[in-house]
Amino acid sequence: VKLVESGGGSVQAGGSLRLSCTASGFPDTSYCMGWFRQTAGMEREEVAAISPNGTTTYTQSVKGRFTISLDNAKNTLLLQMNSLKPEDTAMYYCGAGRGYWPPERRRNLPFWGQGTQVTVSS
Repeated sequence: VKLVESGGGSVQAGGSLRLSCTASGFPDTSYCMGWFRQTAGMEREEVAAISPNGTTTYTQSVKGRFTISLDNAKNTLLLQMNSLKPEDTAMYYCGAGRGYWPPERRRNLPFWGQGTQVTVSS
């Protein structure tokens, strides 16, 4: 299983970015997938996740601004980020695990990408 993120970059506050995570090697589509972010010295934080049944969850700070979606045809997980704020600055990672993963266990997902940097300036 391999996850490859792309789409990070530098934007001004209020701008938008779309992150992509292309997955390969998955034997089927019954996977929980999510976006996480981490800054230096901090624990990795779940930003948004999508369960195998399509249910989506978001951390409170991004609700109404970020949208997670899954393009099954392209095996790609997307994160549309609008109205970006400086506090959204972080390395963003895509994670995946087979089956349903409850929120408290998702930081232990078995598969991770290499990360893509998002920098938001004020």
